[in-house]
Amino acid sequence: MLAALPWSELAYLIPALVAGGVLTGLLGGLFGVGGGGIMVPVLYEVFGMMGMDDAYRMQLCVGTSLAVIVPTSFTSYRTHKAKGAVLPGILKAWVGPAIVGILAGSALASVAKGWVLQTAFVIVISALGTKSLIGRNDITISDRLPGPIGMAAYGVLIGLASSLVGISGGGIGTNILLLYGVPIHAAVATSAGIGMIVPIPGVIGYIIGGWRHMDPRPPPSLGFVSVLGFVILAPIPAFIAPYGARLAHRLSRRKLEIAFGLFFLFVAARFLVALIWG
Repeated sequence: MLAALPWSELAYLIPALVAGGVLTGLLGGLFGVGGGGIMVPVLYEVFGMMGMDDAYRMQLCVGTSLAVIVPTSFTSYRTHKAKGAVLPGILKAWVGPAIVGILAGSALASVAKGWVLQTAFVIVISALGTKSLIGRNDITISDRLPGPIGMAAYGVLIGLASSLVGISGGGIGTNILLLYGVPIHAAVATSAGIGMIVPIPGVIGYIIGGWRHMDPRPPPSLGFVSVLGFVILAPIPAFIAPYGARLAHRLSRRKLEIAFGLFFLFVAARFLVALIWG
């Protein structure tokens, strides 16, 4: 199917994927996120040009995004850990509940309509974009983290949002930690850790859940994970992420936060238009 595309469209698709990979890696390192907010819209347009059925287009975007996030978050996490900024106790409290959340979300995605995932994407990305534009990292609800039940609830929330939207959960995790007074660099570094672990069961869930939907899909794919998309996207952000992580420890973040927020709101608007007018 890809070979059937005219050269004029290929000339657009390849740079779009490369640019999306670079932005994914840079923002993944800077903000402790896997970059799904960038990958999902890029893949959405690419799969649309490849003739993907709209009934399963969003599922394929989310599943592929989760697969690409794994190596990206790993390289980002490794760089942050080397700087001693990771809080391992938080990772331990979140991992189990987050896996429960992402498995539940993956099961839901396998039977949900595409508009359900698009709606979830718009809500989560709009919230992250608005928070980034506000730029207030000093707003807190407590100076200490909640107990085991509260932490477990946050873990489930991170996993559920990740599986429905195709993000690593790092952005959500970072904002949760900031609300409890965790320093920004520790919040970003620790969230990169959860973003490294959470997508793995999500990828498995999307492969299993999409296995029965064999056609029509851009070949080759494993369930709702595009091998083609993974091969093209995965190496670039994994290479770029460490540079973003290093920048996060020495650059002023305000202008980047504004750009980050505006981009997310633009993406949310794009999907909202698709939801309303098809």
